[in-house]
Amino acid sequence: MPGHTVISCKEFAPKAYAAMCELVGGEDKVADWCKDWKDGFIPNFGKPEFNPNDELDFRTLDNWHNDGDWFTHFLDSPEQALLIIPLFSDITPKGGGTVLCTDGVGLIAKRLHDHPDCMTPFLLPRGTPAIRKSHPDCRHIWNDWVRDPQITRQESFVEATGEVGDVYLLHPFMLHSASRNLLRNVRIITNPPIALKEPFNYQGKAAHEYSLVEQKTLRDLGMPEGLPDWKITAPRERIVPDRVQTQGETKRKELQRLKAQGVPVTDLEGARALEQYYPS
Repeated sequence: MPGHTVISCKEFAPKAYAAMCELVGGEDKVADWCKDWKDGFIPNFGKPEFNPNDELDFRTLDNWHNDGDWFTHFLDSPEQALLIIPLFSDITPKGGGTVLCTDGVGLIAKRLHDHPDCMTPFLLPRGTPAIRKSHPDCRHIWNDWVRDPQITRQESFVEATGEVGDVYLLHPFMLHSASRNLLRNVRIITNPPIALKEPFNYQGKAAHEYSLVEQKTLRDLGMPEGLPDWKITAPRERIVPDRVQTQGETKRKELQRLKAQGVPVTDLEGARALEQYYPS
């Protein structure tokens, strides 16, 4: 859903905010523009044909990805420093909780490390159509990883269940997918990004000086001491995803409906109007 208002994460969810800052190396590392959370809720109602007695086979889900459709991806990209999932409804097993594949962190890290050329949000090389056509769509790569038990272990799949107020703080390369809400209970989450002022730094530090996120990336690459030869080989770019236009039109209709009904956008104390969620 489109966002209408934002509120300070530090005031609204202080425990989560403190943990977020600890994971990325301190509050001073966090970009100011992403210190607010917005009310862009993500519901999952399931489908009428779903049966709660069915098995939920995570490997057959088809929405596997890692987040960040608004910038080009590099191993050290600062735009998506964590994957964050606050729960705004209770979520039980089979209730539509996001499914995680923890083995995906290392797989994506290795792909970005081995392909330091400029990447799109789907981890494909940028360039001429001929070059792009010669590379498989990364959604197929993700699905291949997930469906191959030789690549992703069964125990690496986790359903993000919990209670209202729980917050998942995950590595930015966490491979995840929307799930099937077999129970058809109302499931509501949000997905606020946290960005850094500067890119992750994988060079010139003692092992204990890397942030916890950096340490995890380096360990999964098998190089916990750092990457002395790492370098960017193409320009960093911001992208306006197609969904922004769609959400803008949805927001316009929502505001018209709320105005006609005499309903305020929000009555949450401390909330402010959302102006621009992603920096230009």
